[in-house]
Amino acid sequence: MKEEPPLVIRKGFPRTWYYPKWQLLGWFPRGVLNEAFADQVFAFIEMEERIQDAPFDRYCDLSGLGDVRARLEHIIKNARRRRKVKQPVRTALFADRRDILEVAQTYEHLMDGAMIEVRAFQARAAAAQFLEVPVAALEVPD
Repeated sequence: MKEEPPLVIRKGFPRTWYYPKWQLLGWFPRGVLNEAFADQVFAFIEMEERIQDAPFDRYCDLSGLGDVRARLEHIIKNARRRRKVKQPVRTALFADRRDILEVAQTYEHLMDGAMIEVRAFQARAAAAQFLEVPVAALEVPD
């Protein structure tokens, strides 16, 4: 008899969880997202891409951020690097504040046409629909 995968697996990067049922990596950052922290996030995702058995979608809940401190040049540099990924996956960026949503939308526009389909959302329900998961999967696990 095949064992069911756990509903959620805590990952080694702060505030990240993996949902095997939906092949979804969720990240729920808090505080300030600066360039150094953003670089760590991209490095973590790239490591996960190398070790995972299959491509996985991504969900980033930016509602816990107090601020994003990243220059446009830094965002562009990372988007260029991430555009090289050849696996088709989806990334949903959820932000409930206008200023942070605008940063997410900038990244979305920079990734337009890439294999990683990035979308920015103001509603979790819309992000869940895009990722084809229940809204409850986009809440911070206990």
